[in-house]
Amino acid sequence: MGITGALLGDIAGSQYEFDRPRNLDWENCELYTEKCMFTDDTVMSLAIKSAVDNGIDYQSEMRRIGAYYPDCGYGGHFFQWMFCEDPKPYNSLGNGSAMRVSYIGEYYNDLEEVKREAEQTASVSHNHPEGIKGAVVTAVCVWMAKHGKTKDEIYDYVLSQYPTDKYIFSIDKGMVYLREHYSWDVTCMTSVPVAIRCFYESGSYISFIRNVFSLECDCDTLCAIGGAVAEEFYHGTGLDDDKILRHYLDDRLYNIWIGEKP
Repeated sequence: MGITGALLGDIAGSQYEFDRPRNLDWENCELYTEKCMFTDDTVMSLAIKSAVDNGIDYQSEMRRIGAYYPDCGYGGHFFQWMFCEDPKPYNSLGNGSAMRVSYIGEYYNDLEEVKREAEQTASVSHNHPEGIKGAVVTAVCVWMAKHGKTKDEIYDYVLSQYPTDKYIFSIDKGMVYLREHYSWDVTCMTSVPVAIRCFYESGSYISFIRNVFSLECDCDTLCAIGGAVAEEFYHGTGLDDDKILRHYLDDRLYNIWIGEKP
């Protein structure tokens, strides 16, 4: 499941979101350590899954599930949206819309439905055009990977959405370039194409994660965005998904992952 790749990516990347050593041996370091934890990326991804599985509107379920985890790493504006009395979308173009959308690309078979639902998951909070685009592009890439599209087809789609003449870090920038020039950023416009580039130059789910580790970046979120695509494309993570998620998730989140009613 694409969402599994997103969750495992979030947990692995959490250890380097704000504390990445300059000399990190990203090719050989441990993927899962005592510093790892689930973050808002996991909580919101599973809230979207719960909403879809149980026929609940996205906003209500995001706020209901999210309220159990006030300290999981929400951004300031999203925290206010989560806990205010009358939540309204706040024109965000942050990567929060892209990190939570993996289940949409996995669950729906019709591409137009994927696009429509992805837009809805974003627009409850991240209603800036770039926030919506980030969610739609991520979900479509997950759908493409699930439906047997090639890496080059996924690349061409992302490039069409983030053309080089308009986006400084489009998918055409290779890993060698990104390791030298990319820096920590939380917007969809850089996070989505860079995460998909990390997938494009990978040979497995694990090597995708290591590509993200090689960058100074919003590590957990790029791992979540591209992790869903990589998991679908490679038909699994090559890891013991159940063991890892049992270890890092609480019962509530684990049960949503396995499909039990929350």
